[in-house]
Amino acid sequence: MTIAEFDRWARSCLKIDEMAGKDYSLNGLQVGDSTTEIKKIAFAVDGVKAVFDQAAKEGANLLFVHHGLFWGREQALTGVHYHRVASLIKNDVALYAVHLPLDMDMELGNNIGLARRLGLENVEPFGDFRGKKIGCMGSLPQAARPEDLVMRLFGGWTPDVRMLDFGPDEVKTVAMISGGAPDDVAQAIELGADLYITGESKHSVYHLCKEAGINVIYGGHYRTETDGVLSVKKKVENELGLETVYIDIPSGY
Repeated sequence: MTIAEFDRWARSCLKIDEMAGKDYSLNGLQVGDSTTEIKKIAFAVDGVKAVFDQAAKEGANLLFVHHGLFWGREQALTGVHYHRVASLIKNDVALYAVHLPLDMDMELGNNIGLARRLGLENVEPFGDFRGKKIGCMGSLPQAARPEDLVMRLFGGWTPDVRMLDFGPDEVKTVAMISGGAPDDVAQAIELGADLYITGESKHSVYHLCKEAGINVIYGGHYRTETDGVLSVKKKVENELGLETVYIDIPSGY
């Protein structure tokens, strides 16, 4: 399979074209020759030099990431940006990035992955961004304490997991947007959610959450965005039969 053929497959699975002009990320092939035959695909959350170097060590010639290198503006190939691109070119590793289409997908996405880990029922898209819903919302089959849901999601408390316990002691309705979406708690409040889950916290929403009486779990940007790339990895193995590897380099945020 060539990278061009992989690109067509990825676009058939994820709403990459639908998010063109809405997502800040340049989704799709960012670096590489589309005619190259794929030997092995590496999967990771972040497109950074440590991941690029590890992908080369693993023998991958295509790297699929959630956070790529290009974010809606021209950027000179100097400094850190140069060394990242140079690592890819030197080692002949192509870079393929999928940002919001991987957050919002209701089969393979980051948010549906979190919802499945929680065991949510009646899951629907949630969280408007430029006319598209990029998160999801559902209900627990039985009410649960937010701290118990932290265990269910992340296996325990670590420095990158925080909680605002301003809502009911036991929660039923849960809304979530993975990654960096602290301001979107306002949408969860409007819909009457008991708990909102995202990756990053923000000072300016603290009192909003307190006054509205909603619980919030901040699970870390990285921790809330591993499900998507892992789901695509599994689908690639099952449908395309390609060799894959997952590169796990958490940031602690």
